[in-house]
Amino acid sequence: MNLKALNTVIVAAKQASYVGGGEKTASSRQGSYDLVWSQGAWRYRDSYFGGTDFLGQETVWLDSEPVWAMNYHGFILRPDLIDAVRAGETIKAALSAMYAEGRFLGGFRWLGAYGEYVDKSEGGVELFSGEEEIYCERTKAYGLRYSGGLIKP
Repeated sequence: MNLKALNTVIVAAKQASYVGGGEKTASSRQGSYDLVWSQGAWRYRDSYFGGTDFLGQETVWLDSEPVWAMNYHGFILRPDLIDAVRAGETIKAALSAMYAEGRFLGGFRWLGAYGEYVDKSEGGVELFSGEEEIYCERTKAYGLRYSGGLIKP
């Protein structure tokens, strides 16, 4: 597996789907919201449940074979400081800036109208874990934990 190519595909898929308001498709599981992206032999699906608090999984396929996945769980900790709409706007703007650097891992800080976005991660595309947070008035108001990596037969 060419990890550099995989990273490029993941960034393109993430940029085009959630951040870019990408193509929604039929629910793959009862009650899920699904976003899809494809390019050549690559396919991507982000499937999640919930809204304010949510849980999901992103998967990448190459030639119909699943090769990479990431699980995530996000939650509002302080609804008095940030709501789902403002958290979503902050996340989309911060991730858009990070993806413009051609990456989705490695830590990132971004300051927006509704708070400071902070991402911390360990590992590389092949095996990683991390957390994203939004701080409002120096208080952690939103959090998300994620982990993932290569899928091997």
